[in-house]
Amino acid sequence: MIENSYIDPILYVGRPKNMDGRLPREIRTYDLLDQLHIPYERLDHEAVFTIEGCQAIEHRLGTAICKNLFLCNAQKTAFYLLLMPGEKKFKTAILSKEISSSRLSFADEGHMEEFLDITPGSVSILGLMNDTANRVKLLIDEEVIAGHEAIGCHPCVNTSSLRIKTSDILDVFLPWIRHPYTLVHLPQI
Repeated sequence: MIENSYIDPILYVGRPKNMDGRLPREIRTYDLLDQLHIPYERLDHEAVFTIEGCQAIEHRLGTAICKNLFLCNAQKTAFYLLLMPGEKKFKTAILSKEISSSRLSFADEGHMEEFLDITPGSVSILGLMNDTANRVKLLIDEEVIAGHEAIGCHPCVNTSSLRIKTSDILDVFLPWIRHPYTLVHLPQI
């Protein structure tokens, strides 16, 4: 739970009316969602950097915020964005074996900014809109799809969180940006 942090008490529908102070990457995210006619609810808050910090936001948003991990293989030649339930523990060896990759580790901030135009703490499936060369492979834990009608994610900044229907992400957003995904099974540890 976030202690002594600001969370706007209002759950907004759609983009902010006033874009002053919003980063271009956030504005581009709203522009694309609106262009695709994907409805979303938005909650503004102080920056959060941990899944634990997301708990109060999840409560207000009414949906779970996915854990988004930006990973790469040992050679730094293959990059992955993994979406998984926030409460689930992650073991690199299990995922490495499942996708037949050499040992996975967390990718560096430079690649994150270059490929997804996002910074640590703001990693989101929506950042894939900036990966026009499809250098990042999307991996989704099957629990994210099976267990959630909607997902919570950042609009490429960690000072807002969005609630978007899972079906809109899978059936509208990902096809539009031409990003296929691979379902993975990560056991509870």
